[in-house]
Amino acid sequence: MENKGKQIILNCEKLERRFALLQNGRLEEYQIERDDNEPKVGDIYLGRIINLEPSLQAAFVDIGADKNAFLHYQEMLPGLGRTDEDDDEDDKHPAGENIQAQRKKRSQNGSAKTRQEQARRSKKYTIADIPNIFRPGMEILVQVVKSPISTKGARVTTDISIPGRFLVLMPFSDHIGLSSRIEKGQERDRLRKILASLELPEGMGLICRTVGEGRRAAFFKQDLEILLNAFEKVENDMDKRNAPALLYTEPNLIERSIRDFMTDEIDEIIVDSVDAKNQISDAFTQFGARNMLNKVTLHNSPRPVFEEYCINDQLRQVFQREVKLPTGGAIVVDETEALIAIDVNSGKGRKGAEQPEFILKTNLEAAEEIARQLRLRNVGGLVVIDFIDMRTAKDREEIFRAMKKFLKEDRAKTHALPLSRLGLMEMTRQREHESIKDQVFSPCPYCNGSGRVKSLVSMSVEIQRRLNSVVRDKRYKDIPLRVIVHPEVLARLRNEDEALLREIETRSSVELSFRADPALHYEEFKLIDSETGVELK
Repeated sequence: MENKGKQIILNCEKLERRFALLQNGRLEEYQIERDDNEPKVGDIYLGRIINLEPSLQAAFVDIGADKNAFLHYQEMLPGLGRTDEDDDEDDKHPAGENIQAQRKKRSQNGSAKTRQEQARRSKKYTIADIPNIFRPGMEILVQVVKSPISTKGARVTTDISIPGRFLVLMPFSDHIGLSSRIEKGQERDRLRKILASLELPEGMGLICRTVGEGRRAAFFKQDLEILLNAFEKVENDMDKRNAPALLYTEPNLIERSIRDFMTDEIDEIIVDSVDAKNQISDAFTQFGARNMLNKVTLHNSPRPVFEEYCINDQLRQVFQREVKLPTGGAIVVDETEALIAIDVNSGKGRKGAEQPEFILKTNLEAAEEIARQLRLRNVGGLVVIDFIDMRTAKDREEIFRAMKKFLKEDRAKTHALPLSRLGLMEMTRQREHESIKDQVFSPCPYCNGSGRVKSLVSMSVEIQRRLNSVVRDKRYKDIPLRVIVHPEVLARLRNEDEALLREIETRSSVELSFRADPALHYEEFKLIDSETGVELK
């Protein structure tokens, strides 16, 4: 099927929903959502402090999940925690002062718990004050900024924010800002005036999202009203419920896709569910974007939508260790506990005068593919990239500039450093969720996630070593022995190593027999007394 422009493909099934963003048929973004009770990024909880750990500079908070949430001291005080990833800290512009002057109090000043929260945040505290302010058993309003990963619980903050289509509402901050991705000075001035005209309750802040560029004031007013209603519900629930309690949850993948990805650049949305199509239509109506309804197409073909648009073929590459490059080179991605290691290989390469140019071209292709793979795999933390060695500083600088350019497409926060003297590039990438690999795969019960099991030769050596030890033990003298092993190990014993086993029988005058058991672990074997059926320990 011919693919043109930007397309959003949504696959909706009972247990899983999948999102894919295609650019001319090439997969650029991929997300999975499954129904579970795990805390999700953006969820707001009324939690209860379990304990403070001064050595970790953190508190542990019960939010009703299997594991207590982690709350760093810097995330407990206003002004010390995180800011929105799109925020460019331009609230010191005079428009910020205009907004301050034009704010109006709501008819109700919020719930009792909200007023307590605002009072606490209005004072100037330092980290040293935290043990005096926060105590075990105290209720605290927190928001998930990092979902549970592996054995770690969720990470939370008290810097609450609720994203909408065009705005981000910050209920406990008077900060006003614009997305740093809105670059035109004239447009920034226009948006500042629109923000200054909004009737924002006292003590609250706003950030204009990138998608707000070029929008009329009416869109922002409508979006603000939706966000204020959402937080009003949080306020009401705070007074009615006791911790731990979920007060606000992020929309599902369908609604988030429309909210976060749907721009004028999107040419088509293809969805394979009538219910999801109706949900998208409702979202467009809510966001005042009825003109985009004609971009939504229901996929009715008997062929699955991800196969129809060749997405499954591209997804297979996401789970592979090696990814091929157009010039014949490849990148090799290894995920470890400490970091993500990426190696760039030239493949067969070219020899002679063109080699430096070829190496630069391969490295440029690798930089683009690495940025894409980081997004698709959703891996994060420390990333170390070993590019092919380049002779000139000019080429190394070009690779660095190219990588920064490609990383701009990433919605996660990234930070890359120039290539080191060893030819390595170090970078970090924010990760809020489990990687796609961890979402789809469980650790292998055979290798426990190492990716390796003992070879057939190694197993044969271990079995012979154990037999030699047993036949020398006087307790087992003249006892016939049965060896039970995995079928593949037995094939090795009966063929390549048959002579060695017969030698053990002859030397020790013991009778050996062998049986296969497919239920046995590949690395497991048993020695049985053939007469009594008792296993030898």
